[in-house]
This record gives sequence, C-alpha cells and structure tokens, in this order.
Amino acid sequence: MSTPMTIKSSEHGVIRVFHIDLPRDAISRFTKQAGTGEWPVQYALGAKSLRPSFVEVVDIRELGGMTLSQYLSSAHDVNGPEFESMRARLDALTGHALILPSQAFDQTEQELNISAPLRWIGTFNEPKPTPRGAAVHSDSAKGVGGGTAAPQSQKQGSVVWLIVSILAVLAVGIILARLFLN
Repeated sequence: MSTPMTIKSSEHGVIRVFHIDLPRDAISRFTKQAGTGEWPVQYALGAKSLRPSFVEVVDIRELGGMTLSQYLSSAHDVNGPEFESMRARLDALTGHALILPSQAFDQTEQELNISAPLRWIGTFNEPKPTPRGAAVHSDSAKGVGGGTAAPQSQKQGSVVWLIVSILAVLAVGIILARLFLN
C-alpha cells in the first residue's frame, strides 16, 4: 500500500520524517545512489526529482543520549504544536529515519507515492524568520516617491553623453571597416 503526498514547486521550510523499516545491513544499499543512477530510496518515495545532498539518513542509535525529536529540534529547528504532539511517537522509533527538507525535492512539483520500506511519520514546518526590527512605514518604503525630478541640465547631459557614445562607436566602426577592406 502506498501513501500519496503532493510536493509543490514553491514549497520551502518543510521537513518530512520517514521511518526506514530495513535491517541495519540493508540501509546503505537502500539509501545510496548507485553509479548507474539506481536509487531505491527515490523509488520508494515515488519521487521524480530528489537531490542527494539534502537526503539525510539518521541512525537513531548513533544519536547517543539524544532523542530523535531533540535532534530534529536542534539540527533542523523544528518546533510548534504539531511537532510537540508528535514527540513521543518520534522518540519511540528505532533503527533509521529518513529526513527530507523541502530542498530535497529540487523545487519540482511532484506527487509522491510512499511505499515500503518507508513509512511516513510526520511533516513539520520550520519556523518562519522573524523580522529584526520594526516595519518601515515611510512613503519611500511603499514605493511612493517624495523626491523631485532630476534637473533639466542633468537630463540634457545624459542625452549628449548618449549621442557622443554612439558617434564614437560609429567612428571606430568606420575606421575598422577601412582597415579590413583595404
């Protein structure tokens, strides 16, 4: 049985967590892309596009005293009420977890069909960055110009400069043409 999941091309700031139900000695073959392009984890996701550099496989045993939820919170800054309600389920997992941030899908809209040995555990949003200061409410920030137009002499100077530049290019072109035609 497969679990459908839609990835939008505009998606960002989302972390998906899957459990990999395989024996320890089969994990490497499943998660590493072969030189031939075969990649079992991509097939199990049903993904048409997947970036290897963003595919993270976590051996839960190697976290030491850290739980999987603590790892997600510190390494991926995952938090929020959905995440808090899933902590017990995340921390009960053993074996290996697959962690896929939005970047793993290469901004490609696709329909995933998750199948064994993967089991979807949860989808979490990374926190949105908070602005560093107060919002700017000036007219210039809104795109309303309060300045004056450039003086007429500046406009005329620009036109003169354009004409001189065009004449210089034409003169160089004529000189080069005479050199090559003679």
